[in-house]
Amino acid sequence: MAKPPKVRSSAGEIDKFLTRSKTLAERAAGGARLLFAIDATASRQPTWDRACQLQGEMFLATQNLGGLAVQLAYFRGLGELRATRWFLDEHALLRQMNRVQCEGGMTQIERLLNHCLREHRETPVRAVVFIGDACEENPDRLAVKAGELGIAGLPLFMFQEGGDPLVEGVFKQLAGLSGGAWARFDHASPHQLAALLGAVARFAAAGKSAMLEHGGGDGGSAKLLLDQLK
Repeated sequence: MAKPPKVRSSAGEIDKFLTRSKTLAERAAGGARLLFAIDATASRQPTWDRACQLQGEMFLATQNLGGLAVQLAYFRGLGELRATRWFLDEHALLRQMNRVQCEGGMTQIERLLNHCLREHRETPVRAVVFIGDACEENPDRLAVKAGELGIAGLPLFMFQEGGDPLVEGVFKQLAGLSGGAWARFDHASPHQLAALLGAVARFAAAGKSAMLEHGGGDGGSAKLLLDQLK
């Protein structure tokens, strides 16, 4: 016969656990969903580490707006594209991100956009954030996919690290065709990326108005994105 546990949870602890479980279940069923996508090829490790530090900003920005469910998607290596389950808190997402190491390879943005479409058709996604610094694919093929996202009502927020003008042109086009927005960030200014992530999270949780109304001190980043949204 199995022995009873030596330490029993109090009634209060059980109620607290059940309440939290119910809240998470409700958020998973009806809350806003944001797909957080990152280029994880070899050159991206410093930015990946920075994204790990800042990803909690998305959850923090929406804690008074009904919460947020976030899925991490990334590509790396020789044709590897992975997507996680949907996370409801920053700690679970951070644990997953800390297990990932960037590996050399070509960009796989088209495959990523196909994944975004599949997820959105299964259960609506409010927005996609993409962080990257390169594009080694056919821009016309990517434009077609971005247009499909736009028709489906899924905007892309393309956040570019670095100043490559060719990458900027492609990222801006993809954002525009999808009904989203583009922004550049400096790897030396982590608060800039944090502000951008928070702004998109508020958009995903509560729409355009929430980007500025609940923006705190990052109104500049929110307005930069908001001015581009259709």
